[in-house]
Amino acid sequence: MRKITIYLSLLLSLALIATACVSDAEEETTTTTTTTTAAPTDTTAPAATDTTEGTTEPAGPVLIGSIHPLTGGLAGAGSRMDNGAKMAVEEINAAGGIASLGGAPLELLSADSTGAAEVGQSEAERLIGEGVSAIIGTYQSAVTSNVAAIAERDGVPLVIDVAVDDSILDQGYTNVFRIQPNATSMGAGGAQFLSELAGDEIQTVAYLHDDTGFGVSVADAFEAAAAEYGIEVTTRIPYPPFEVTDLTTEMSQAAAASPDVIVVTGYYNDGLLAARAAADLEVDVKAVIGIAQGAYHTPQFVADFGADAELFFNSNYHFNSSDPKVQDVLESFEAAYGEPMDTEAMLSYQAIYVIADALERAGSADPADVRAALAETNLSDHFMAYPGPITFDETGENVNAQPVLMQVIDGAVVQVLPLDLREAEPVFPGTSWSSN
Repeated sequence: MRKITIYLSLLLSLALIATACVSDAEEETTTTTTTTTAAPTDTTAPAATDTTEGTTEPAGPVLIGSIHPLTGGLAGAGSRMDNGAKMAVEEINAAGGIASLGGAPLELLSADSTGAAEVGQSEAERLIGEGVSAIIGTYQSAVTSNVAAIAERDGVPLVIDVAVDDSILDQGYTNVFRIQPNATSMGAGGAQFLSELAGDEIQTVAYLHDDTGFGVSVADAFEAAAAEYGIEVTTRIPYPPFEVTDLTTEMSQAAAASPDVIVVTGYYNDGLLAARAAADLEVDVKAVIGIAQGAYHTPQFVADFGADAELFFNSNYHFNSSDPKVQDVLESFEAAYGEPMDTEAMLSYQAIYVIADALERAGSADPADVRAALAETNLSDHFMAYPGPITFDETGENVNAQPVLMQVIDGAVVQVLPLDLREAEPVFPGTSWSSN
């Protein structure tokens, strides 16, 4: 009996020890799990994966800054560009966000440069302080120069949607990328188009251009390239684009030189003033041709200038209007915002998709990782009238960016050169006042 009692006591002791061991193990497991799930999550980086559940939690939003002139004289273009970016963000989020980041949505932080370089710079600093992974912008070369310097300093990638001045990317930056053609490409391409359009019929040009870095750089590039085609720029007439309210005097000076054509480079409002002066004066030229002109390729120009817009040319960046998917985008934009989408808005829309592509490949929202992915971009599924994919060289230039020559024909802006993008035969010579 005594032996049985001892045996039972031993069994009871072993059971108590085993119970204690299991309890300790459960306590240790519970503590480890709590520590893992309680760890803070960076909202700009991929969310942690909960391996106990076997699923990936969606990350917090990836912040993207958008800097454009939302007030002031360029607010029309700037607001459309911001809306283009917003539409792209909404589409990407509706499609499931950034898959490699657990379905993280994009969040656009819009900023108003007011058209001033120093304001754009301070807005870039603010957005970077708020944790953006990348920035797009800014429509003006002067503003973009300041924003690019800040982006480079702070290591946050800037994708230039619209800003042409070569000097922006002549600084050796590694964090700045440009989707559109630069000033050299715009000026040289414009000169080539004039030669292809008319051959020996264009030998002399009078050139009106804004006096900012944008206008001067394009005019310089055009003049150098035009000489190679036997085209002489006989007079250059610069003007302050944000101060001028009438260009009749300047247009009269251009016409007095008796050129074959008058070329105009500038923004929308001053482009409209130049067109109005040309029509009012009925200048005796074979054509008025924009080179990187902010008005003559837009639906707004046709709406604002009416029948007088007929036959104006413009060599500029452009979406590929012969692509069905581009037509879908144009229809969606007009349905959402109640006005036609111009190329500037399309470039902002495109910039968001370029960044989304980089985020997807990087699998990270850290600006350094996004920059590295942007440098390796090879995006063939884009919306622009380029002969190849969007891909950047070591300076950040899009190697396949090219201008397109367009003309207003029968009240619509159509592509006329290069030949593979032609939608209609160009009308040359011709102006709206000479054809009436």
